[in-house]
Amino acid sequence: MALALVAAGVLGVAAVLVWAALRMSAAVGQLREDAARQRSLQLLALLTPGRVAAREDPKALLAWQPVAGLARRLYPEECAALDRAAGSTFPFGAEEIQAAHARWTSAWLAWEAAHDAEYRARAAALEEELRRAGGGEGVRARLEAVGRERLARYQQQYEEYTKVSRVLRTLAEETKPAQ
Repeated sequence: MALALVAAGVLGVAAVLVWAALRMSAAVGQLREDAARQRSLQLLALLTPGRVAAREDPKALLAWQPVAGLARRLYPEECAALDRAAGSTFPFGAEEIQAAHARWTSAWLAWEAAHDAEYRARAAALEEELRRAGGGEGVRARLEAVGRERLARYQQQYEEYTKVSRVLRTLAEETKPAQ
């Protein structure tokens, strides 16, 4: 009888230990899930300003994309959860990158038209002054300087446009979903 009581006690202690281990395992699992959720929220807070900045200025995407890539490499599971919640690659999916490229191109075209109009007006004013002055060398020199300035500004702006555009196209190709 004493042996039966000892055996019952041992079984009782074993059952309590198994129950405690299961509870501890569940608690550890919950802590891991909570930590992963917390990391996802921290990534969301970290990367959302970049998404907003890129919508306002397509060049900002060039600065933020490497940060997003680093976060994706360091925290792939958390980023996958953000992707699922966003319905696409977060913070910059193919659509966001293509839209940034379209905004960048549109801004370039608007700048180009304004640049052309500005320098045409400046040149027309100088040509009128040249016509009235009867061909003065000072006015002719200013007209040539305006032409050089126009070309220099255009080349500088075009160089920036092509650099940013090339990077945006590359990013768009890299983020295209597999067919």
